[in-house]
Amino acid sequence: MGLRAVVFDAYGTLLDVHSAMARHAPRLGAQWQALSAEWRSKQLEYTWVRSLAGPTHHQDFAQATDRALDFVAARHGIDDPALLADLRAAYRSLSAYPEVPGVLAALRAKGLGRAILSNGTPAMLAEAVRAAGLDGALDAVLSVESVGVFKPDPRVYRLAAERLGHPTGAMGFASSNAWDAFGARAAGFHVFWINRSGQPDEYGLRGTVCELPDLAALPEKLLT
Repeated sequence: MGLRAVVFDAYGTLLDVHSAMARHAPRLGAQWQALSAEWRSKQLEYTWVRSLAGPTHHQDFAQATDRALDFVAARHGIDDPALLADLRAAYRSLSAYPEVPGVLAALRAKGLGRAILSNGTPAMLAEAVRAAGLDGALDAVLSVESVGVFKPDPRVYRLAAERLGHPTGAMGFASSNAWDAFGARAAGFHVFWINRSGQPDEYGLRGTVCELPDLAALPEKLLT
């Protein structure tokens, strides 16, 4: 493809957002997966609503994550302060998907730049990258806080081009979130939709982007 770099979404693409509740599944009970999905859904909803409401209503991703957990806990009667504190801490150190270190190493060996472009705050991302053992595997870790608005606002995707020094058409963008993949495609990236859970097509992505079940095949796809 002649790409110069690959930009990755962090949460859900490199990092398993459900690993926070998975670590505390015995304390949450059999419904932990549904709770985790609701936490994620509410977290994203808060980012979109605040972006649409305008810059004076911006709160960062750490706040959105915590407020989303507060909502889910209140809705389901979870009132154990120690458990909630442990869940918040676990979200700051999510597990990387198993193929991630090898994929980043393979891209590095091919001479491709590797970066994160994420809704996360700089502090959240620094802690997450360190906890996942990805230190040194990335050339840049970019946060939306530089522009004060969340994905899929076009300003976020332009940030990658500005910081990495390549036009979006010379870079790949990998995300497991269909709405994020759509935003990146609109911004001109070569998009890799990492459809980990086999979701149906959204936003007309299927057939217009490269759809993969995980990141493992990404290095090979970049050569075709």
